[in-house]
Amino acid sequence: MQILIIQTAFIGDVILATPIIEKLHQYFPDVKIDFLLRKGNESLLSCNDNIRNILIWDKKKGKLKNLWQLVKDIRKTKYDLVVNLQRFLSTGILTAFSGAKKTIGFDKNPLSILFTQKIKHKFEVGTHEIDRNLTLIKGITDDTRVLPKLHLSKEILEKTAFLKQKPYICIAPTSVWHTKQFPNEKWLELLKNLPQNNYKIYLLGSPQDVDLCENLKEEATKQSNNPLEIENLSGKLSLLESASLMKDALMNYVNDSAPMHLASAVNAPTCAVFCATIPAFGYTPLSQKSFVMEIEKPLECRPCGLHGSKTCPKGHFKCAMDIDTKKMADLMK
Repeated sequence: MQILIIQTAFIGDVILATPIIEKLHQYFPDVKIDFLLRKGNESLLSCNDNIRNILIWDKKKGKLKNLWQLVKDIRKTKYDLVVNLQRFLSTGILTAFSGAKKTIGFDKNPLSILFTQKIKHKFEVGTHEIDRNLTLIKGITDDTRVLPKLHLSKEILEKTAFLKQKPYICIAPTSVWHTKQFPNEKWLELLKNLPQNNYKIYLLGSPQDVDLCENLKEEATKQSNNPLEIENLSGKLSLLESASLMKDALMNYVNDSAPMHLASAVNAPTCAVFCATIPAFGYTPLSQKSFVMEIEKPLECRPCGLHGSKTCPKGHFKCAMDIDTKKMADLMK
Protein backbone atom coordinates (compact mmCIF):
# COMPACT_ATOMS: atom_id res chain seq x y z
CA MET A 1 0.00 0.00 0.00
CA GLN A 2 1.21 3.48 -0.89
CA ILE A 3 0.07 6.50 1.13
CA LEU A 4 0.71 10.21 0.69
CA ILE A 5 0.33 12.63 3.62
CA ILE A 6 -0.03 16.33 2.80
CA GLN A 7 0.91 19.11 5.23
CA THR A 8 2.46 22.16 3.56
CA ALA A 9 2.08 24.66 6.43
CA PHE A 10 4.72 25.62 8.97
CA ILE A 11 7.28 23.79 11.14
CA GLY A 12 4.92 23.17 14.04
CA ASP A 13 2.20 21.91 11.72
CA VAL A 14 4.53 19.30 10.22
CA ILE A 15 5.58 18.14 13.69
CA LEU A 16 1.94 17.85 14.76
CA ALA A 17 1.31 15.71 11.67
CA THR A 18 3.92 13.10 12.70
CA PRO A 19 1.42 11.09 14.81
CA ILE A 20 -0.29 10.24 11.49
CA ILE A 21 2.99 8.77 10.21
CA GLU A 22 3.60 6.81 13.40
CA LYS A 23 0.10 5.41 13.62
CA LEU A 24 -0.14 4.38 9.97
CA HIS A 25 3.19 2.60 10.30
CA GLN A 26 2.02 0.82 13.46
CA TYR A 27 -1.14 -0.41 11.74
CA PHE A 28 0.39 -1.20 8.36
CA PRO A 29 4.08 -2.13 8.91
CA ASP A 30 4.72 -2.69 5.19
CA VAL A 31 3.09 0.56 4.07
CA LYS A 32 5.09 2.93 1.87
CA ILE A 33 4.51 6.46 3.17
CA ASP A 34 5.41 9.64 1.28
CA PHE A 35 5.05 13.10 2.81
CA LEU A 36 4.43 16.37 0.98
CA LEU A 37 5.57 19.57 2.71
CA ARG A 38 6.71 23.09 1.89
CA LYS A 39 10.31 23.81 0.97
CA GLY A 40 12.36 24.56 4.07
CA ASN A 41 10.70 21.98 6.32
CA GLU A 42 12.10 18.84 4.70
CA SER A 43 14.92 18.42 7.24
CA LEU A 44 12.34 17.66 9.96
CA LEU A 45 11.61 14.25 8.43
CA SER A 46 15.03 13.54 6.91
CA CYS A 47 15.90 10.86 9.52
CA ASN A 48 12.49 9.18 9.62
CA ASP A 49 12.87 5.64 8.28
CA ASN A 50 9.09 5.28 8.14
CA ILE A 51 9.01 7.72 5.22
CA ARG A 52 9.91 6.54 1.74
CA ASN A 53 9.97 9.88 -0.10
CA ILE A 54 9.66 13.53 0.88
CA LEU A 55 7.88 15.63 -1.75
CA ILE A 56 8.66 19.34 -1.63
CA TRP A 57 6.48 22.21 -2.77
CA ASP A 58 8.41 25.43 -3.34
CA LYS A 59 5.87 28.13 -2.60
CA LYS A 60 8.25 31.06 -3.08
CA LYS A 61 9.44 30.47 -6.64
CA GLY A 62 6.94 29.49 -9.31
CA LYS A 63 4.29 28.49 -6.79
CA LEU A 64 1.55 27.60 -9.30
CA LYS A 65 3.93 26.00 -11.78
CA ASN A 66 5.35 23.81 -9.03
CA LEU A 67 1.84 22.96 -7.86
CA TRP A 68 0.84 21.56 -11.26
CA GLN A 69 4.10 19.65 -11.53
CA LEU A 70 3.35 18.08 -8.15
CA VAL A 71 -0.09 17.02 -9.39
CA LYS A 72 1.60 15.23 -12.31
CA ASP A 73 4.18 13.57 -10.06
CA ILE A 74 1.54 12.45 -7.56
CA ARG A 75 -0.65 10.94 -10.29
CA LYS A 76 2.30 8.93 -11.63
CA THR A 77 2.77 7.20 -8.27
CA LYS A 78 -0.81 5.87 -8.20
CA TYR A 79 -1.32 6.15 -4.46
CA ASP A 80 -3.80 3.93 -2.67
CA LEU A 81 -4.56 6.70 -0.17
CA VAL A 82 -3.98 10.44 0.17
CA VAL A 83 -4.45 12.03 3.60
CA ASN A 84 -4.71 15.82 3.47
CA LEU A 85 -4.34 17.64 6.81
CA GLN A 86 -4.91 21.11 5.40
CA ARG A 87 -8.00 23.13 4.67
CA PHE A 88 -6.81 25.22 1.72
CA LEU A 89 -7.67 25.13 -1.98
CA SER A 90 -4.16 24.32 -3.20
CA THR A 91 -3.90 21.12 -1.17
CA GLY A 92 -7.48 20.33 -2.16
CA ILE A 93 -6.33 20.39 -5.80
CA LEU A 94 -3.41 18.06 -4.99
CA THR A 95 -5.78 15.67 -3.22
CA ALA A 96 -8.78 15.74 -5.55
CA PHE A 97 -6.67 15.28 -8.69
CA SER A 98 -4.16 12.84 -7.18
CA GLY A 99 -5.70 9.83 -8.90
CA ALA A 100 -5.57 7.96 -5.57
CA LYS A 101 -8.03 5.16 -4.90
CA LYS A 102 -9.06 6.89 -1.67
CA THR A 103 -8.70 10.49 -0.52
CA ILE A 104 -9.38 11.77 3.01
CA GLY A 105 -9.43 15.36 4.21
CA PHE A 106 -11.30 17.87 6.34
CA ASP A 107 -14.71 19.12 5.26
CA LYS A 108 -13.49 22.74 5.47
CA ASN A 109 -11.28 22.23 2.43
CA PRO A 110 -13.00 23.96 -0.52
CA LEU A 111 -12.58 20.81 -2.66
CA SER A 112 -13.57 18.29 -0.01
CA ILE A 113 -16.69 17.51 -2.05
CA LEU A 114 -14.34 15.71 -4.45
CA PHE A 115 -12.66 13.62 -1.73
CA THR A 116 -13.82 10.06 -1.24
CA GLN A 117 -14.13 10.79 2.49
CA LYS A 118 -14.39 14.12 4.25
CA ILE A 119 -14.07 14.39 8.02
CA LYS A 120 -15.74 17.14 10.01
CA HIS A 121 -13.17 19.62 11.29
CA LYS A 122 -14.12 20.50 14.84
CA PHE A 123 -12.17 23.37 16.34
CA GLU A 124 -13.37 22.64 19.85
CA VAL A 125 -11.93 24.38 22.87
CA GLY A 126 -9.71 21.95 24.76
CA THR A 127 -9.10 19.55 21.85
CA HIS A 128 -5.45 19.25 20.88
CA GLU A 129 -4.42 19.63 17.25
CA ILE A 130 -2.94 16.11 17.13
CA ASP A 131 -6.33 14.71 18.12
CA ARG A 132 -8.03 16.71 15.37
CA ASN A 133 -5.48 15.36 12.88
CA LEU A 134 -5.85 11.76 14.02
CA THR A 135 -9.59 11.83 13.32
CA LEU A 136 -8.64 11.67 9.62
CA ILE A 137 -7.38 8.09 9.96
CA LYS A 138 -9.61 6.91 12.78
CA GLY A 139 -11.72 4.95 10.30
CA ILE A 140 -8.78 2.85 9.11
CA THR A 141 -6.97 2.59 12.48
CA ASP A 142 -8.57 3.32 15.87
CA ASP A 143 -9.09 6.21 18.28
CA THR A 144 -6.00 5.72 20.49
CA ARG A 145 -3.72 8.71 20.80
CA VAL A 146 -0.22 8.80 19.32
CA LEU A 147 2.18 11.61 20.23
CA PRO A 148 4.41 13.60 17.86
CA LYS A 149 7.81 12.10 17.17
CA LEU A 150 10.94 13.36 15.43
CA HIS A 151 13.50 10.70 14.58
CA LEU A 152 17.09 11.63 15.44
CA SER A 153 19.94 9.86 13.67
CA LYS A 154 23.16 8.78 15.34
CA GLU A 155 24.92 11.50 13.36
CA ILE A 156 22.57 14.21 14.71
CA LEU A 157 23.09 13.00 18.29
CA GLU A 158 26.85 12.98 17.84
CA LYS A 159 26.86 16.51 16.42
CA THR A 160 25.26 17.88 19.58
CA ALA A 161 27.05 15.68 22.14
CA PHE A 162 29.82 18.24 22.78
CA LEU A 163 27.19 20.77 23.91
CA LYS A 164 25.93 18.41 26.62
CA GLN A 165 29.09 18.09 28.69
CA LYS A 166 27.57 19.95 31.63
CA PRO A 167 23.94 20.54 32.73
CA TYR A 168 22.14 23.17 30.68
CA ILE A 169 18.84 24.82 29.88
CA CYS A 170 17.61 26.08 26.52
CA ILE A 171 15.70 29.28 25.83
CA ALA A 172 14.04 29.91 22.45
CA PRO A 173 13.00 33.57 22.89
CA THR A 174 11.47 34.42 19.51
CA SER A 175 8.34 33.75 17.46
CA VAL A 176 7.18 34.63 13.97
CA TRP A 177 4.04 36.08 15.58
CA HIS A 178 4.90 39.16 17.63
CA THR A 179 2.26 38.81 20.35
CA LYS A 180 3.21 35.16 20.84
CA GLN A 181 6.73 36.31 21.69
CA PHE A 182 7.64 36.89 25.33
CA PRO A 183 9.30 40.33 25.38
CA ASN A 184 13.05 40.63 25.91
CA GLU A 185 12.58 42.42 29.23
CA LYS A 186 10.60 39.44 30.51
CA TRP A 187 13.26 36.97 29.39
CA LEU A 188 15.77 39.16 31.26
CA GLU A 189 13.56 38.93 34.35
CA LEU A 190 13.58 35.16 34.05
CA LEU A 191 17.36 35.02 33.70
CA LYS A 192 17.77 37.21 36.80
CA ASN A 193 15.38 35.00 38.77
CA LEU A 194 16.98 31.69 37.85
CA PRO A 195 18.55 30.04 40.91
CA GLN A 196 22.32 30.16 40.94
CA ASN A 197 23.66 26.87 39.72
CA ASN A 198 26.38 25.30 37.66
CA TYR A 199 24.47 25.05 34.40
CA LYS A 200 24.85 26.61 30.99
CA ILE A 201 22.19 28.53 29.08
CA TYR A 202 21.77 28.04 25.33
CA LEU A 203 19.77 30.53 23.25
CA LEU A 204 18.10 28.88 20.23
CA GLY A 205 16.61 30.39 17.10
CA SER A 206 16.86 30.80 13.35
CA PRO A 207 19.50 32.84 11.47
CA GLN A 208 17.04 35.77 11.62
CA ASP A 209 17.14 35.64 15.43
CA VAL A 210 20.90 36.03 15.88
CA ASP A 211 20.88 39.75 16.74
CA LEU A 212 17.96 39.53 19.16
CA CYS A 213 19.55 36.59 20.97
CA GLU A 214 22.91 38.34 21.07
CA ASN A 215 21.34 41.44 22.60
CA LEU A 216 19.57 39.27 25.16
CA LYS A 217 22.83 37.57 26.04
CA GLU A 218 24.68 40.86 26.45
CA GLU A 219 21.97 42.50 28.56
CA ALA A 220 21.58 39.42 30.77
CA THR A 221 25.32 39.27 31.37
CA LYS A 222 25.37 42.95 32.39
CA GLN A 223 22.32 42.85 34.65
CA SER A 224 22.56 39.50 36.39
CA ASN A 225 23.75 39.22 39.98
CA ASN A 226 24.69 35.61 39.24
CA PRO A 227 27.50 34.66 36.90
CA LEU A 228 25.70 33.38 33.80
CA GLU A 229 27.27 31.19 31.15
CA ILE A 230 25.20 31.96 28.05
CA GLU A 231 25.89 30.84 24.49
CA ASN A 232 23.98 32.10 21.47
CA LEU A 233 23.33 29.14 19.16
CA SER A 234 20.69 30.79 16.97
CA GLY A 235 21.38 30.08 13.31
CA LYS A 236 24.02 27.48 14.18
CA LEU A 237 21.89 24.34 14.56
CA SER A 238 19.52 22.57 12.21
CA LEU A 239 15.97 21.86 13.37
CA LEU A 240 16.83 18.28 14.31
CA GLU A 241 20.06 19.35 16.04
CA SER A 242 18.02 21.85 18.07
CA ALA A 243 15.59 19.06 18.99
CA SER A 244 18.50 16.84 20.00
CA LEU A 245 19.87 19.54 22.28
CA MET A 246 16.45 20.24 23.81
CA LYS A 247 15.95 16.53 24.47
CA ASP A 248 18.54 16.41 27.25
CA ALA A 249 18.10 19.90 28.70
CA LEU A 250 17.11 20.41 32.33
CA MET A 251 14.37 22.68 31.00
CA ASN A 252 13.38 24.32 27.72
CA TYR A 253 11.78 27.76 27.97
CA VAL A 254 9.79 28.49 24.81
CA ASN A 255 6.93 30.53 23.37
CA ASP A 256 3.75 29.09 21.88
CA SER A 257 5.76 28.50 18.72
CA ALA A 258 7.78 25.95 16.71
CA PRO A 259 10.43 25.19 19.40
CA MET A 260 7.63 24.10 21.76
CA HIS A 261 6.63 21.44 19.22
CA LEU A 262 10.25 20.42 18.68
CA ALA A 263 10.46 19.77 22.43
CA SER A 264 7.21 17.79 22.43
CA ALA A 265 8.45 15.58 19.60
CA VAL A 266 11.49 14.44 21.62
CA ASN A 267 9.67 14.39 25.00
CA ALA A 268 11.87 17.17 26.38
CA PRO A 269 11.09 19.10 29.60
CA THR A 270 9.18 22.20 28.55
CA CYS A 271 7.95 25.46 30.00
CA ALA A 272 5.76 27.11 27.35
CA VAL A 273 4.79 30.77 27.64
CA PHE A 274 1.37 31.71 26.27
CA CYS A 275 0.92 35.45 25.75
CA ALA A 276 -1.83 36.51 23.31
CA THR A 277 -2.90 32.96 22.51
CA ILE A 278 -4.48 30.49 24.91
CA PRO A 279 -3.81 26.80 25.67
CA ALA A 280 -7.44 25.94 24.91
CA PHE A 281 -6.74 26.40 21.18
CA GLY A 282 -5.09 22.98 21.32
CA TYR A 283 -1.41 23.68 20.72
CA THR A 284 -0.02 23.00 24.20
CA PRO A 285 3.23 21.12 24.89
CA LEU A 286 2.90 17.35 24.99
CA SER A 287 6.08 16.31 26.80
CA GLN A 288 5.69 14.16 29.88
CA LYS A 289 7.26 16.97 31.93
CA SER A 290 5.66 20.16 30.64
CA PHE A 291 4.30 23.36 32.09
CA VAL A 292 2.22 26.21 30.69
CA MET A 293 2.80 29.75 31.94
CA GLU A 294 0.21 32.43 31.29
CA ILE A 295 -1.37 35.44 32.94
CA GLU A 296 -3.31 34.36 36.04
CA LYS A 297 -6.29 36.68 35.63
CA PRO A 298 -8.56 36.87 32.57
CA LEU A 299 -8.22 39.71 30.08
CA GLU A 300 -11.22 40.70 27.95
CA CYS A 301 -8.90 41.15 24.95
CA ARG A 302 -7.25 37.71 25.23
CA PRO A 303 -7.03 35.86 22.96
CA CYS A 304 -6.80 38.44 20.20
CA GLY A 305 -6.72 35.79 17.47
CA LEU A 306 -5.64 32.24 16.71
CA HIS A 307 -2.06 33.42 16.13
CA GLY A 308 -2.22 36.61 18.15
CA SER A 309 -1.55 39.89 16.35
CA LYS A 310 1.37 41.81 14.87
CA THR A 311 1.11 44.23 17.79
CA CYS A 312 -0.99 44.37 20.93
CA PRO A 313 -4.36 45.85 19.85
CA LYS A 314 -4.70 47.55 23.25
CA GLY A 315 -1.11 48.77 23.43
CA HIS A 316 -0.43 47.39 26.94
CA PHE A 317 0.56 43.76 26.15
CA LYS A 318 -0.57 42.72 29.63
CA CYS A 319 -0.99 39.11 28.54
CA ALA A 320 2.80 38.94 28.41
CA MET A 321 3.97 41.64 30.81
CA ASP A 322 1.93 40.31 33.75
CA ILE A 323 3.27 36.74 33.59
CA ASP A 324 5.17 35.81 36.75
CA THR A 325 8.75 34.96 35.71
CA LYS A 326 9.61 33.93 39.29
CA LYS A 327 7.24 30.97 38.92
CA MET A 328 8.98 30.09 35.68
CA ALA A 329 12.39 30.24 37.37
CA ASP A 330 11.16 28.17 40.32
CA LEU A 331 10.82 25.17 37.99
CA MET A 332 14.62 24.94 38.18
CA LYS A 333 14.66 24.48 41.96
